[in-house]
Amino acid sequence: MRYKSEEMKEKIISSVESFFLTHHRTPTITELTGLAGLSRGRVYYYLKELDQEGRILYDGKRLETPVTRKASPEVDLSPILGTVACGQPQYAEENFESYVALPTIIFGDDAHFILRAQGNSMVEAGIEDGDLVVVRKQNTAREGEIVVALVENETTLKRFYLDSKRQQVRLHPENREMEDIYVDHCYIQGVAQHIIKQVK
Repeated sequence: MRYKSEEMKEKIISSVESFFLTHHRTPTITELTGLAGLSRGRVYYYLKELDQEGRILYDGKRLETPVTRKASPEVDLSPILGTVACGQPQYAEENFESYVALPTIIFGDDAHFILRAQGNSMVEAGIEDGDLVVVRKQNTAREGEIVVALVENETTLKRFYLDSKRQQVRLHPENREMEDIYVDHCYIQGVAQHIIKQVK
């Protein structure tokens, strides 16, 4: 049993490092459960044991191995806060999943959060169902930027425009089969900065 336990620990370390070298970030707990073929509880158990043994660094947020520590620049841990509609707006739901380490050399020191895209209204902008959208937290946007907009307690991910003729905000889907959404007011929660493609 001890041999199998040690074998699994080695597999977890190897999985984290292989994932990091491919995706330039460490995997989330959910991703690691798939890579290791274990439940979230077992993955957490092994990570804590490896941390206690000094073979990795894991504090519930940050996950580092000797390989990732050497290769990783300064990072900022940004939370995954649930889903955002890439279709019709849906009820705003903040459902914390985990953290993703974002290199500050790329994203800077601005506050970011991450949402999981749901729907297909932004496919022509390269945002597919299940992708992670890195969002810079801000309450203003320039025309043409992709924003997370709160419309009457519902969130949606769309390209932002001001329609001077209608005197309304136009939220434009990047899918030619869908129509624009016109609203009198919306609250900008952030601007999309980067897409992390779904691991298939």
